[in-house]
Amino acid sequence: MKLTLVLLPAVAAVKPLVDLGYAKYTGTDNGDVSQWLGIRYAAPPVGRLRFTKPADPIPEKKIQPADKHGLICLGTGQPPTDDTFKAQSEDCLFLDVYAPSNANTNSKLPVYFFIQGGGFVSNSNSNYNGSGLVAAGDHGLIVVTFNYRVGAYGFLTDGDRATPNNGLWDQVKALEWVHKHIAKFGGDPKHVVIGGDSAGAASVSYHLTRGGGRNYGLFIGAAAESVSFSTVLTTKESQYLYDGFAVRAGCATKDSLQCLRSKSTKELQEANVNVQPLPGAQNPQLFAWNPVIDGDFITELPYDAYKKGHFVRVPVIVGDDTNGGTSFAPQDTTTLPEMNTFLRDQFPLLTPSDLETIDALYPNANDTCPHVGCRWRQVSDAYGQMRYMCPGLYISQQYVSRRSPSWAYRWNVEDPAQIAQGLGVPHTVEVHAIFGPTNTKGAPASYNGSNAHAVTVAQGYWTSFIRTLNPNTHRAPGSAAWTSRGRLVVNTGGRTQMEDISGNLRRACQFFADIGSRIKHHQSLRSQREGRPQEGKCKVEALNMDLSKKTLKSVDQAHKDAHLPACRLLERIRSPSDATLRSALAGF
Repeated sequence: MKLTLVLLPAVAAVKPLVDLGYAKYTGTDNGDVSQWLGIRYAAPPVGRLRFTKPADPIPEKKIQPADKHGLICLGTGQPPTDDTFKAQSEDCLFLDVYAPSNANTNSKLPVYFFIQGGGFVSNSNSNYNGSGLVAAGDHGLIVVTFNYRVGAYGFLTDGDRATPNNGLWDQVKALEWVHKHIAKFGGDPKHVVIGGDSAGAASVSYHLTRGGGRNYGLFIGAAAESVSFSTVLTTKESQYLYDGFAVRAGCATKDSLQCLRSKSTKELQEANVNVQPLPGAQNPQLFAWNPVIDGDFITELPYDAYKKGHFVRVPVIVGDDTNGGTSFAPQDTTTLPEMNTFLRDQFPLLTPSDLETIDALYPNANDTCPHVGCRWRQVSDAYGQMRYMCPGLYISQQYVSRRSPSWAYRWNVEDPAQIAQGLGVPHTVEVHAIFGPTNTKGAPASYNGSNAHAVTVAQGYWTSFIRTLNPNTHRAPGSAAWTSRGRLVVNTGGRTQMEDISGNLRRACQFFADIGSRIKHHQSLRSQREGRPQEGKCKVEALNMDLSKKTLKSVDQAHKDAHLPACRLLERIRSPSDATLRSALAGF
């Protein structure tokens, strides 16, 4: 019998030129990994689109170069200078794609969708290079990174026309872009794993609990690195932030939103500063802007959502660093009142009894306090576990209790320089190992030296999880089998082992869960408060708040405006409601 050789048409590798329908982008083939940088996933959020949900990108007729990162989103507190605007912009909704150069449209590779951190006030992990993760995963996955709006641009809301949580909706828009277009880069839209660090990890948590835990089909796994439960207010309770921003921008008018949309970026950035303490606090909290409970994306407090099982059942990795609070707690904290002030600035409803309990849970070894800053370790441990470590353990606990795959970890890799600074193993340092130290910014020097094996270990677990939804499948040789009982600890040099949660940590986390979930009743802001000061006192109040002359002029204008009396405006900026105090603590 004569055999006939049939040649099937080969599927060519993805070319650098990719047609997305609305635009064509030309990327760069770097050999093993190709990259497309600065792809628009949404229209510029400026003009009438400022303070609204992201819109579809505007079609482009010309071929667009995808050879450099897009500008990152403007952060709170960044000065409105030319240097700032060279790197940051309102026009910032761009993403980057890293894919194996030999991938084709039939490859259906797993996709890692990374959400950067920055306290919801900055894009602090911008432009990380995903090539290292692609290579570490045997060129069997794709990495997508992106920018989303932060600060006032992403989280300012009046509860109505200025849409709540636009920064989170940017993330959804980018995820929807992945589902629509990632196959053109060789990716599988049905195998997307979301991940993030710090505020990015908090975002992961919000996606897991979005809409009361509804599964929107946008991802099948999640990794939350240094997850955070921050202050959470309702849209009405956050009104004082909107009012304060409007005053600082000179928009204390009847149509304040239209006024804000008419301002230049420079004018808005002058107002985009962290100067308003939470009501009941002495000083501004560390991060001024946060997602709010809007009844749509976020329907309840994080602790409540997980306690009730209102989360998507997908495999998850959740963890933190040993010393997550050292980067934030004031290093000169010397007295117990100073420690308590810092904690109450972040969570104003902490009662004297709560603070006494925290002091007992985190005893200070230096009772005589022989030097300045002798309570820094105490306050940093309390804050780090209150805001980061305990929320992560709580999430993992709730997943395990419902028999949903979950793996907890503690990153305990000591870098000599960080140890010398007294930082221990600080917040989000593991992200440098996951991406690889040459692909991030500010990686510890030892990650290229004595701790290089820790990088191999981290990338083994993470790429395995991205590819198979199990961190053990392709883990590094010699690394511990990661189980759902207890948590994995990655030690200096990349040594790994499973550990049980200590009794002291269990007691602390239970306490924080108790005070985080009991205070959960949200009420509308009262339109009027008892004992309203006379209008004649408003200028004095404004001066006491250290407002600018332009702001004072706006307050005078507001006094003439029947829609927004000056005293009412200042009152809402200064002290919105007791309900806000209750919610502030309940969010962490």
